Amino acid sequence: MSIARFSPFELLLLKSRSQVDTAKLLLLAWVLVHRQHVSEGQRRRRLAQVSVHFRHGHELAPIIHIAQQQDLKAIQLAAEVLRKECSKEHSLGVMHQAITVATDSGELSLANHYILRFLADLLNVEPLTLNTLFQELTGSPLATPEDPSRDAYWRIHDADYYAQKAREAEAAQQQAREAQEKAERQEKKRQQEEAERAHSKAQAEAERERNRQQEHARRQEQREHKKRQQRESQQEGAKQRSSYQRASSPPPPDRTARALAVLGLMPGASQVEVRKAYRRMAQLHHPDRFYTESEHQIALASARFQRIKSAYDYLMHTYR
Repeated sequence: MSIARFSPFELLLLKSRSQVDTAKLLLLAWVLVHRQHVSEGQRRRRLAQVSVHFRHGHELAPIIHIAQQQDLKAIQLAAEVLRKECSKEHSLGVMHQAITVATDSGELSLANHYILRFLADLLNVEPLTLNTLFQELTGSPLATPEDPSRDAYWRIHDADYYAQKAREAEAAQQQAREAQEKAERQEKKRQQEEAERAHSKAQAEAERERNRQQEHARRQEQREHKKRQQRESQQEGAKQRSSYQRASSPPPPDRTARALAVLGLMPGASQVEVRKAYRRMAQLHHPDRFYTESEHQIALASARFQRIKSAYDYLMHTYR
């Protein structure tokens, strides 16, 4: 497993000479960071005093940092290490140290009221045993902590509590009004923007429709112009063919001879020769070979190819 996947506390456990002592250090540090009116230096010195006989072999600063981060997963892992490796008497010894650290100043902080109970639960120490141990060490019972969520707590501990609550309520109402006004302005602005977008979209759609109609008309006009040119070219080709036929010598009286002449064959040519001649003539005179020429040239090529095709069809019919 990659070392980057371990948490800071797990890394400390891996490096520790005594995982039990490292686990106890974290639990005691957790109590120490919740003591009131204690400086960082005092916490370090007190934790050093408590751990003078521990065999962990690493610095205390990382432990204090983890405790300050309120890393409950690390705290639960420390408790699991103690439950697994230590006896019930050892767990009681840890609770003894935790109570001592929590009450050094003679006053148990509200946070440590809950932390001691939480630690006792993690270490499987019964509530009655915890109360007995606390009274033996401090001379007074472990009282039920005050509930900060109740008004009674703040009436005692904060004389300005209700005034502060009123100010907070007024500020909250003011923020709510401002938020409502802001939301209304934003909604009005959104509606205006949507109306503007809808208007712009309609204009753009109308413009696109006009462009489509103009493009359609232009293409239609091009098609009509092309058709007129094709008709004129065909008419011109027909005139030229007619003139050529009138100017040429009279065709042979035999239709078969004429068809063979179109394919460039002599009378008496075989069916195989007819096929070969047709393929050769079709490749030479197919209209697709003249697509880069003028429309007039394409029309002439079409006429030549048609004569070749007609001659071939006639000859193949006569060979059946």
